Amino acid sequence: MAIEYLKRSKPEAQKAEDDARVRAVVAATLKDIEARSDAAVHELAVKFDNYDRESYRLSEAEISSIISKVGSRDMEDIKFAQAQVMGFAKAQRDSMKDIEVETLPGVVLGHKNIPVQSVGCYVPGGKFPMVASAHMSVATAKVAGVPRIIAATPPFNGEPTPAVIAAMHLGGADEIYVLGGIQAVGAMAIGTETIEPVHLLVGPGNAYVAEAKRQVYGLVGIDSFAGPSEILIVCDQADVSVEYLVRDLLSQAEHDPEAGAILVTTHAAQAEAVAARLKELVPTLPRREIIEASFASRSALIVVQDLDEAFDALNELAPEHLEVLTQNPMEDLARIRNAGAIFLGPYTPEPVGDYFAGPNHTLPTSGCAKFSSPLGVEDFIKTSSVLQYSPERLTRQGPAIIRFAEEEQLFAHAEAIRVRLKS
Repeated sequence: MAIEYLKRSKPEAQKAEDDARVRAVVAATLKDIEARSDAAVHELAVKFDNYDRESYRLSEAEISSIISKVGSRDMEDIKFAQAQVMGFAKAQRDSMKDIEVETLPGVVLGHKNIPVQSVGCYVPGGKFPMVASAHMSVATAKVAGVPRIIAATPPFNGEPTPAVIAAMHLGGADEIYVLGGIQAVGAMAIGTETIEPVHLLVGPGNAYVAEAKRQVYGLVGIDSFAGPSEILIVCDQADVSVEYLVRDLLSQAEHDPEAGAILVTTHAAQAEAVAARLKELVPTLPRREIIEASFASRSALIVVQDLDEAFDALNELAPEHLEVLTQNPMEDLARIRNAGAIFLGPYTPEPVGDYFAGPNHTLPTSGCAKFSSPLGVEDFIKTSSVLQYSPERLTRQGPAIIRFAEEEQLFAHAEAIRVRLKS
């Protein structure tokens, strides 16, 4: 396999030092929030969000005022996107059934699906508004039946973003806070005098948000440890538009300096054409510095001999977004073992999944698709086991249970059975 990687922009030693600094800052900040509660959150919001107000929760009147600034066409787009997301989430929810089965006479077993009782949804937005992320977390939690949904997002240019607030409100958020970063995660997970803590935290964010979620995990549940966004395109067709490939790579590279954009192709000439077009196009783009940093960090052009090598490569990389631009993408679906979201054919570019299609766009990153899944309605629902024995069945199986308990030297377990057999 011929592989051409661009030179990494940051030495591993520097990355390790940066990670250690982030961990230390997050730990100190969370400790401060735990100690000083709302006062610490307020100071952090002023310092990092440049946003000063008495209460960071938006009132119903403020929400209405902010939403009124959203144009009618933008509001229609938000409603359409949420209908798609909620429709897909409802299909997921309908497929989750409570189970009850009598495995033996007198033994009824099963499980019951119960929504998580409170969820905090973080919607990033400090660098640019992430409207669609509000659909993916808030609206999905609503379909799952979560009784209390709170949402937090940083201000953009010193003010709440109307479209993001609209998406949160229409998606079903019960409380909306204009808070970003560690202070938002800490407030929702630890709680303050004015913010009741949640049971589960979801949503993407920068390195500080990801680290804050990692450090509060256990105190609350989390969806995943999200890393920088990434896309991998696999292509075995020489006639696929170079412009399609270039624009799709750029769609992820513009997200973050650490984002990944990878093309795996069976045609060396295609890789060369893509490289040439990128070199020509990138200097003209509005997010040039971010894109250049991305291409110097985790991006690559990989030329393989055949599709067998291509699918070996992508299954090893386990990309967050995978575009399959092969001759028979639906047939090739069977060859994919590790990917967050799979986009089939040249007319299904990654942005359709970001905004309108319906399946959740909060996806496993950094190879985590090898063992984890996209955010879905099932993440907001927990399953409880249900067991019921009849007196007759306990009489028949009780002696064996007692033997197991005594073998483990757990004698109180044995007595809990024995006392029932005696009666």
